Amino acid sequence: MGLVRGVQGLRGTVRVEVLSDRPDRFEPGGVLFREGDSSPLTVTWQSADGPGLLLRFSEVTTREQATALHDVFLEAEVGDVPLADDAVWWHELVGVAVRTTDGEELGQVEDVFRSGGGEVLVVTGGRRSEVLIPVVSGIVSEFAPREGRIVVDGDALGLEAERVRRPRGRRSSRVAATERSSGPEAAEPVPSGVPEMRTTPDIADGVTEAGA
Repeated sequence: MGLVRGVQGLRGTVRVEVLSDRPDRFEPGGVLFREGDSSPLTVTWQSADGPGLLLRFSEVTTREQATALHDVFLEAEVGDVPLADDAVWWHELVGVAVRTTDGEELGQVEDVFRSGGGEVLVVTGGRRSEVLIPVVSGIVSEFAPREGRIVVDGDALGLEAERVRRPRGRRSSRVAATERSSGPEAAEPVPSGVPEMRTTPDIADGVTEAGA
C-alpha cells in the first residue's frame, strides 16, 4: 500500500509514498499493517505531501515511534475487493515462473515494486541471477500469473543472448588427431615460448494490470 519515507514533527507524523491505486485506504479510519506484522495502524489524520501523504496513526504518538516505521512497507487486508479480469494483486505474482519468448527460463517473481507509475517485477532463480522486468506491453508478451506463467520479450528487455560454454579441458580436434596418429611415445613437451593449447569456459554472468 505504501512505504514510510520519513517523519515530521514530534507527534508521530510519517511521510508515506503511496504504492496503491486505492487512496481511500489512507483515509481516517483506515487500518494498515506493518509488513509481516499483524498489529494494526489506524489512520487518524491525513494530509497531502507532494506526490505522497502525511499520516498519523492512533498507535503512534511520538517521534520515536514514528522513526521506528522508517523504510517500513505498509499493507492492508485485501478483503472482497473486485478486480478487473486483467488485474491481479501484487502478492499473486510472487512465485510465478517467467521465461522469454525464445524459451529461456529467467526464474520466478521474488518481489514487486512500483517505479515511475508502473510496476516492476524482480525475477530471480535463473542463470542471469536477478532480472528487473517493467510490466509494460512492449516487454511483457503474455501475462497469465494465475495460470503460472509470464512471458517476456528478451530483446525488448535488452537481454544479451546466452553464451555457450565449452567443457573444461576439451582438446581441439587437431591436437587429438595428432596424438592418435603419432602414438603416445611421440608426444613432446611444448617448447619454451610456445603457448600451450587449452580452453577455458566463458564467464557468464498493490495491483498490477496486464499490458499497462
